Amino acid sequence: MKATVLLATFFYGTTAFVQPIHVSDSMKVNEIKEVSIMGSNPHKTQGSGELITATTLLKMNQLDVNKVLRIIPGVNVRDEEGFGLRPNIGLRGTPVNRSSKITLMEDGVLIAPAPYADPAAYYFPTFARMQGIEVLKGSSQIKYGPYTIGGAVNLLSTAIPTSFKGIAQVGYGSFGTNQQRIWLGDSHNSIDYVFDVNRIASNGFKQIDGGGNTGFDRRDVMGKIRWRSASSAKIKQSLTVKFVNSEEIGNETYLGLTYSDYQANPVRRYAGTQKDLLTMRHSHFTISHTAQLAKEISIQTTAYHSTTFRDWARANSFGGQSIAGILADPTTNSLGYGIMTGKLDGTVNYRSAARTYYSQGIQTNVHYNFRTKNNFFHKLQAGVRFHKDQADRYGTSDTYSMVNGILTLTAAGVKGNQENQIRNAQSTAIYLNYELAYRRFKFIPGMRMEQIRFEFLNFGTADLSRIGSNLKSASNALTVFLPGVSVSYDLNEKSHLFAGVHKGFSPPGMPSTTSGSVQATAESAINYEVGFRYSRRDFKLQAAGFLNDYSNILGSDNLSGGGAGTGDMFNAGRALVQGIEFSMDYSFSIFKKKFPGLLVPLRMAYTFTDARFQETFTNGGGDWGSGMIYAGDKIPFITPHMATASIGIENKKISVSFVARYISKTRTIPGQAQTILPVSDENYASVNALDAFLLLDCSINYTLNKRWVFYALINNITNNKAIVANLPQGYRPSMPLGANIGMKINL
Repeated sequence: MKATVLLATFFYGTTAFVQPIHVSDSMKVNEIKEVSIMGSNPHKTQGSGELITATTLLKMNQLDVNKVLRIIPGVNVRDEEGFGLRPNIGLRGTPVNRSSKITLMEDGVLIAPAPYADPAAYYFPTFARMQGIEVLKGSSQIKYGPYTIGGAVNLLSTAIPTSFKGIAQVGYGSFGTNQQRIWLGDSHNSIDYVFDVNRIASNGFKQIDGGGNTGFDRRDVMGKIRWRSASSAKIKQSLTVKFVNSEEIGNETYLGLTYSDYQANPVRRYAGTQKDLLTMRHSHFTISHTAQLAKEISIQTTAYHSTTFRDWARANSFGGQSIAGILADPTTNSLGYGIMTGKLDGTVNYRSAARTYYSQGIQTNVHYNFRTKNNFFHKLQAGVRFHKDQADRYGTSDTYSMVNGILTLTAAGVKGNQENQIRNAQSTAIYLNYELAYRRFKFIPGMRMEQIRFEFLNFGTADLSRIGSNLKSASNALTVFLPGVSVSYDLNEKSHLFAGVHKGFSPPGMPSTTSGSVQATAESAINYEVGFRYSRRDFKLQAAGFLNDYSNILGSDNLSGGGAGTGDMFNAGRALVQGIEFSMDYSFSIFKKKFPGLLVPLRMAYTFTDARFQETFTNGGGDWGSGMIYAGDKIPFITPHMATASIGIENKKISVSFVARYISKTRTIPGQAQTILPVSDENYASVNALDAFLLLDCSINYTLNKRWVFYALINNITNNKAIVANLPQGYRPSMPLGANIGMKINL
């Protein structure tokens, strides 16, 4: 035990490698069934859900959740800082910005800092402690709102093992990227537990003019303690307490590069970003009770509370010229460009965007299974969730001076002089899902109801004490009913057809305090899917077609998405998103006589998406720009073709896998005309698309014995210098060629 404590102290306080750890065959644990939203057999889930298993994560050895999620079709991800710390995730054509249009969960509990009041997910759980990811699309995700158009992502954290297990991990890689991790757990009599400690850090791969750290340091502690009744108890019960505490310091910026600067050095960072800093603190607490009231009836109740503090302080303008203006035309705005690059002296407006969030609630789910005459099988699921969340925005504007390439504070602002508002939301959500199975046929109707109230309090930048002298407030309430139905038919034991239709919904955001402004209404769509699934031990295939018919799609105004940063939502009318998804897993043996047990695993995933506005309207600004948008215009940032393919070779001792990810040309401005790619700074305003790119990674695992496992990861083998995004501000690169090595020790 003393050795374990010493190891924990060492891993949490020293430097090694940034890399997720997941269990190998010699390090397996059993997942807590309560946290899964897909059930024990994901290949027979309602609709087109998919599961990324611990085994898959082990083989990939990836820190970046973006790269992992791309192995599932229908998932659209926009890279940003290169490490996947704040992923931008969309499902089936929903916007990718800050994952604000998907239902994001950890162990079945909402995990965005304020999922109703301010859904932009600046906090994302530490991926290193996840041992699975569930992705639900189509009618299967009606139980997991509030965002039910695209889908739901549920992260499965380290589970309590059935017997004593402990794993330590260290490693080191390019850019000073490092991780230390130790987790251990046990199940003994009626008390079970697991504790998971992580430290992830990096110096960063970008290069600030004049030098400086562009990386991050994240520390994360998670624990679960579970009491369970005796196996002989008439009513089997368990009570699980879980806590998470996470802290991060990131030398990260919103500011990218002009195109000519990108060509010269894609990993450059301007001198004007030397003070940009993200500070994040997150704590999460849940208590969950499960009871098997009878063989046919189970009930689970979870209460949860989380708090998140996030302050992303960064340069906002240079020499009185906006960053957007400088990037669009650095020649005309030469003063601002000179200050931004540190070549000229001048003033810099610097903004601290401090925000404090809380999210809390209680949810109960009841499952009732029974059979009736003639072999009819019934499964009834019902649930209710009472939820409240808040976002407290308290931003500050300071003034710095750029002198000889160094930023110096000249006028400290008073906290709240830039943004001073509170956003409140509360909701009651109820769902009912009924499954009727008869022989090979399943019929599954369902209904979700959301009753939501929003309250917006804007105290203004002159009332820093919030006494209400300049208060502008507004409230909004709505109730929505979201029916859905799916059917499936088993062609045989290994293959079946499925189809579904449901009404999807996204909340409308905060009400406007400006008189005469048009209030955003809820985002609403009728969603259809039809698909085929085949599954046997060594071969799995799924294909689906989907169509999301929006009666009202919402635009947004977020700085991270290219807008002004007000967070306002606006109505954009009818839209149509349709596409095809395909995934395949196949594992086969080669050289059976010479190399018994040698396998070649193959995986492919492909998504085609066509997303278009169906109305002509004057855009309200924000992420889609300004001016007229016409019926038939493509919705920006929805990649039409995405493909991932992997091939490997493995036996009991070693596994080697190559993963290729292809992202096709992607529009960045609504329109139908020919795409214009970036070629110079002079036509920045007319650029409407980013070019296609392909990234290739390699992962290696070597099992020395039951105790020791060594691994290596090579990212971006070809050192592709592709532009992966032009948001939040300017062009951004993929992570360059980098290698990481490490080891895992079974304690």
